[in-house]
Amino acid sequence: MTSLALILGCTGPTLSPEEAAFFRDTRPWGFILFKRNIESPEQVRALTAALRETVGRAEAPILIDQEGGRVQRMGPPHWRAYPSGSRYLQVGGRENGPALARLGARLMAHDLASVGVNVDCAPVLDVPVAGANEVIGDRAYGTEPEAVAAIGRAVAEGLMEGGVLPVMKHMPGHGRANADSHLALPVVEADRDSLESHDFRPFRALADLPLGMSAHVVFTSLDPDHPATTSARVIREVVRGAIGFDGLLMTDDLSMKALTGSFRARTEAAFRAGIDVALHCNGDRSEMEEVASSTPALAGEALRRAEAALASLRPATGFDADEARARFEAGLARSIAAA
Repeated sequence: MTSLALILGCTGPTLSPEEAAFFRDTRPWGFILFKRNIESPEQVRALTAALRETVGRAEAPILIDQEGGRVQRMGPPHWRAYPSGSRYLQVGGRENGPALARLGARLMAHDLASVGVNVDCAPVLDVPVAGANEVIGDRAYGTEPEAVAAIGRAVAEGLMEGGVLPVMKHMPGHGRANADSHLALPVVEADRDSLESHDFRPFRALADLPLGMSAHVVFTSLDPDHPATTSARVIREVVRGAIGFDGLLMTDDLSMKALTGSFRARTEAAFRAGIDVALHCNGDRSEMEEVASSTPALAGEALRRAEAALASLRPATGFDADEARARFEAGLARSIAAA
């Protein structure tokens, strides 16, 4: 059966009968988990299985934001607290940072895959600049495009080795944002040349990845009237053109306050602009119904990209988790001692 071009969240650690019925009727392409959905490994495994049962697809994507640092939905006591993205370059330098980041991502993938999560909303490829809002901050892998791309590539490869698909975010760049897009609409006034030479470069370097997420950010030199998520000019000329990304492009969360208007208007604007899949995260039933009513079936180029993304998902390679954890801790300790 056809899926809607939609990823949805749920409200708690188990599905209510009403949620399960809604998902069966709506048939979203995938789901996303947050801390409110996480209690224990056994509980998360049961939840991911229940979500997939509602749509009847064993391979249905289940996403999570598991970056490390302050954006980590699965954490202690059941899972390790991973370093923030910035730590890899800080403690490992350009020589050892990528290998350490790859190992950390491989361990994250082991955690995720073991509970049925097969998509991680990482790497963060935003490149912060001085004076920008701290919403990205230490989530970034560095402050130079080349370093961000190197660590980002390592993270993506570590995830994929562990049977988890990466989502690069936030295209075409959130690093200059002057506001937290969860709370307000950021406006970036940098000229196109500056964006091309700085912000776009990590995304261009990783344009072969299967999945990407848009930024709720206005770039005045690209489209002064619309954030990237709802800008046909940004999506078609920059994301698909200058960056060269042909993977599946999803919105950032449509419930974020950077966007205005009804949920119907937000959703329709994103699809008109060229988004492949809408993402709604908070589990609010009335909002989800409005988004779903405005979401098309997954078809055409969006379906091709979705199928290609899932086809790139491979079983995890052989992995001794205990040995890898010991190596990761030793690597962090050695790097910190040498820093």
